[in-house]
Amino acid sequence: MKFFGEIYKQLDNKNTYMTVLGFDVRNYLKVHRDIIWANRMAASASFGQEKLVYYLGAVDNWFSPKFNYNTQIDNTQNFVFQALASNMRGFDQNIRNGSNFAVVNSELRVPIFKYLWNAPIKSDFFKNFQVIGFADGGTAWNGWSPYSENNSLNTKTIVQGPLTIKITSQQEPLVGGLGWGLRSRILGYFVRTDWAWGYENGEFQPRMFYLSLNLDF
Repeated sequence: MKFFGEIYKQLDNKNTYMTVLGFDVRNYLKVHRDIIWANRMAASASFGQEKLVYYLGAVDNWFSPKFNYNTQIDNTQNFVFQALASNMRGFDQNIRNGSNFAVVNSELRVPIFKYLWNAPIKSDFFKNFQVIGFADGGTAWNGWSPYSENNSLNTKTIVQGPLTIKITSQQEPLVGGLGWGLRSRILGYFVRTDWAWGYENGEFQPRMFYLSLNLDF
């Protein structure tokens, strides 16, 4: 587990500062032999005159990252830094955003060749090969609660010529993802592939594919 806190202060401006608090807790349970059930919970919050905006969605080190420009960002929050909040498979980056985020990840990891083959495996690829099933859930928001009516998620601004139209509707802030993937080490790098279906506002989204580099979550 990891708990952290950071304070940022501009030396040339005594009236600005930013505080960031957060944690990342992980647990690994042996199901049978080399089969592992891995779980993670992470959250962070930024506050002060300046803030950090978190973009929830996708995975770290994605080879072809895509950003969701349809989810509006609340520019009244005075964001000065930005970061990716992951994993949230089944969506592009920025399916939700805000100065706070929370996410839960759960994976069942099956090293299928090590599990079925009792003799030592010389191939680095087959020795590290894993088939996984996963589920993700989380959200990002501004203020005290993700269900606040003031969150920018609930407001959509449309500009047409001289007209500016604001549409307000209550959206479900929590999103989720289900899917499966493959893992192994290739040329010394741990390569991950994931196929995921996102779940938003009571509906499953079209399947998405991710190719990334990562050792864990």
